[in-house]
Amino acid sequence: MIGIIGLGLVGSAICKRFHEKDFQVVGYDISPEAANQTKRFGVKISRSAEEVGLLADIVILSLPDSTQVDLVVEGPKGLLKTIAKNSLIIDTTTTDPQASAELAKRLKKRCIRFVDASIIGSSKEIENGSAVILCGGSKEDIAESKKLTSVFSKQVFHMGQNGKGAETKLVANLVLGLNRLALAEGLNLGAKIGINSKLLLEVLQSGAAYSRVMDHKGKRMIDAEFNPPQARLAQHHKDVKLILKLAKQNDTPTPLTTTHEKILNQALIAGLGDLDNSAVIQVLSTLTSNDL
Repeated sequence: MIGIIGLGLVGSAICKRFHEKDFQVVGYDISPEAANQTKRFGVKISRSAEEVGLLADIVILSLPDSTQVDLVVEGPKGLLKTIAKNSLIIDTTTTDPQASAELAKRLKKRCIRFVDASIIGSSKEIENGSAVILCGGSKEDIAESKKLTSVFSKQVFHMGQNGKGAETKLVANLVLGLNRLALAEGLNLGAKIGINSKLLLEVLQSGAAYSRVMDHKGKRMIDAEFNPPQARLAQHHKDVKLILKLAKQNDTPTPLTTTHEKILNQALIAGLGDLDNSAVIQVLSTLTSNDL
């Protein structure tokens, strides 16, 4: 039995993929609404993380942040209350790398194995099995986790010790987020000067400026279709703050990401946090050159 804790966009997509591939899955989420939506896929729903620990010896986490990961694993009704020794926890959460590495050390003392397995890809890519996984942990544990993560991914990378998968995900998100912001900025400028947006997107996709984000987010930006989200804007803002923290810890300048965080913060203030991250274009359309 595989346990999956956290049934938001990513966790529910993982559940759905496993269920379609005939894996036995038990899921849990603190939100009854999220749990009920996943239950419709035919997935067994548990009443607590503690109960998941009783039922599964491999548990996948998909949670908002490191604080929630620690609570689910080590809290009053957490996995450690019941999970068997030598069980494997696979954390797909985009977490603080340092916190992830420290959790791995604490779990090792309890004879629990841990892999940070950050995901590059949206819920849609998880559902069709085309995500990319960035892992940190021992070779043996990653080899075992790959039997499961390969179900919803096309490629799995072993980046090094615990925490290195999480670090690599932040670097990847830095580049991806700036690609998305650059597309939004270009489309916004094009619209302001009267260029047909659909034709402009076709031009960008045809030349050296191309990036895959244009295929996934271009039409959404042009049509202002931000619901349902594939990945929420608020979640990316959280990731950008982790990127800035990592850069500061390593005395590395990130001027573009610093500006990106300010724009995303404006989006949150405008109430766009629960929309798809392509909604960043809405903020750009309302800002002036003096706002940043």
